[in-house]
Amino acid sequence: MNNLNATKSETLHIRIREGLKKDAESVLQDMGLSTSEAVNIFLAQVVNTNSIPFIIKTKIPNKETLEALQEAKDIASGKIKPNHKSIDELFEKIEKN
Repeated sequence: MNNLNATKSETLHIRIREGLKKDAESVLQDMGLSTSEAVNIFLAQVVNTNSIPFIIKTKIPNKETLEALQEAKDIASGKIKPNHKSIDELFEKIEKN
C-alpha cells in the first residue's frame, strides 16, 4: 500500500527518548503535519527508495573540527599565538590549501 491517504489499519507502538516526541510535534505542527502523518511519510519513503530517505549524521564534530575548536580556544585565551598576522594573511593561507 503506497497511498498516504488510504485508510489506516495498522498501529505502531514505539519507545522514544524523553522529550523527543514533544520537540518533534512542535516542529511538525509548524509544518502542518501530525506525528502520525510524518511517520507515514517516512515509511512511504523507505519503501519508495528502498533505503532510509536521508543521511544519518552525528552532531559530534569530527576530530579535525574538534582540533580546530581547541586551537581557537587556545588562541582566544592567549595560550598559543595565531600563525597569521592578519585576517587577510589567514585567508591567503586557507586559499593555498
